[in-house]
Amino acid sequence: MEFSSPVLNYTLLSPMLILLGGAIIGVLVEAFMSKALRPITQLSVTLGSLVLALVQVWRIRNEQSLSAAMGSVVIDGPAVLMQASILIISLISVLLIADAQQFTALAAALPGSDEERHAMQSGNQVTEVYPLTLFAVAGMMLFPVSSDLITLFVALEVLSLPLYLMAGLSRRRRLASQEAALKYFLLGAFSSAFFLFGAAFLYGYSSSITFTGIRNAVVGGGGNDVFLLIGIAFLSVGLLFKVGAVPFHAWSPDVYQGAPTPVTAFMAAATKVAAFGAMLRIYYTVFANAQWSWSPMLTIIAIITMVFGSLVAIAQRDVKRMLAYSSIAHAGFLLTGVIALNRAGLAATLYYLLAYGFITIGAFGVITLVRDSSGEITDLNRWAGLGRRSPKIAALFSFFLLAFAGIPLTSGFIGKFAIFTAAYESGNIGVVVVGVLSSAIAAFFYIRVIVMMYFAEDNKDSLTVVIPSPLTSIAIWVSGAVTLVLGVYPTPVLNFINTLATFIR
Repeated sequence: MEFSSPVLNYTLLSPMLILLGGAIIGVLVEAFMSKALRPITQLSVTLGSLVLALVQVWRIRNEQSLSAAMGSVVIDGPAVLMQASILIISLISVLLIADAQQFTALAAALPGSDEERHAMQSGNQVTEVYPLTLFAVAGMMLFPVSSDLITLFVALEVLSLPLYLMAGLSRRRRLASQEAALKYFLLGAFSSAFFLFGAAFLYGYSSSITFTGIRNAVVGGGGNDVFLLIGIAFLSVGLLFKVGAVPFHAWSPDVYQGAPTPVTAFMAAATKVAAFGAMLRIYYTVFANAQWSWSPMLTIIAIITMVFGSLVAIAQRDVKRMLAYSSIAHAGFLLTGVIALNRAGLAATLYYLLAYGFITIGAFGVITLVRDSSGEITDLNRWAGLGRRSPKIAALFSFFLLAFAGIPLTSGFIGKFAIFTAAYESGNIGVVVVGVLSSAIAAFFYIRVIVMMYFAEDNKDSLTVVIPSPLTSIAIWVSGAVTLVLGVYPTPVLNFINTLATFIR
């Protein structure tokens, strides 16, 4: 038996390989370098890896290949856009993650134990969050470019497992953080099981695990339609869980609230790009000819998600839980782009994901600055009068909230306008109407927070706004600037996305 070596296009795979290499270096740094040098070294390795990967993505922006890794990875215009978005969002997120005050000094220690207190007093800060971030980003980059079900599942696990751990690294309220990590892990395991069941049924339908083989079976129509329907349904559960769509959203509020705020920002922004990227590729290429089987299901889920997220967010008194339900509503808005099944829907969704990522990072970056002696303050009642105590921070947070609401001159408005236009052109008028009404409902609780900050009576408690570190300041101001620029002058970015928004098959 003759051995044939695998054929890999290392140039096209290089962005992901760079990140995996950086993650391995980070593990070695954590194991062997002195504690005094670890933080700056880990940060340098992480930022350097992300920048190098972004440079490589730019170099391959015009490349197209269905066989970058023996048919398991596809590189095309949307793949480049999604990988670039993930890397840019991750770069900004790492600037927030660099705030060591957000993370426990020793994750392995029991909350409140002598071991934990000793680690904090001695300054023995572990930095495993950096290689975990790189592993997660590598998985996110592989997820939307996978072209067979096994690679897709491997990518799903590679991006998910580090996030389960990162959710439990909060410095304060350790028990709540660990509870969030456990919930995320258990529900994520259930969703992965559904994903595998779906893959098995699709294999039974098509006798293939590749996207090309499944698509050919769908076009030919020779398989068992029951297997196809069950396979699409179960596979969709795994994907909808990652984006936090109803009824697979239960993890979002608890994880958003319990996880360290920089991790919440990273998770909320980057994971959505990866998950929706995979959904777009699957529904736009593999199941495009079976639209009759999944479009009604996704339409109903999109409507319920938009309405549920917007209504429940009104009742929240914790700012991180409010943004969690806001994220659920935005998942519904993004699903309208998937349902559209046209080029305009693809381009609009990619733009929306990029814009939403910057808004999210900026908003959570501001939250990290509002603290008292016990740590961050997320109780909205205690934000009353923040506009008088810190006008600049309140103005920034208000701007991000208005962007979430889709107010003109923000990237949120352009994103919603583009995605609703694409849905309208595809004939999904009902979804557009519900989306507009849900946006109006969502505007209420965003504006309520603004009114509370500027017009409510100051509660005169010990709340303070800390001076941000240089890296946190960069993350917040860059997010604000991008949100404004993409809202005022979106044409160059939209045109660039339109030129690349075509899947190869």
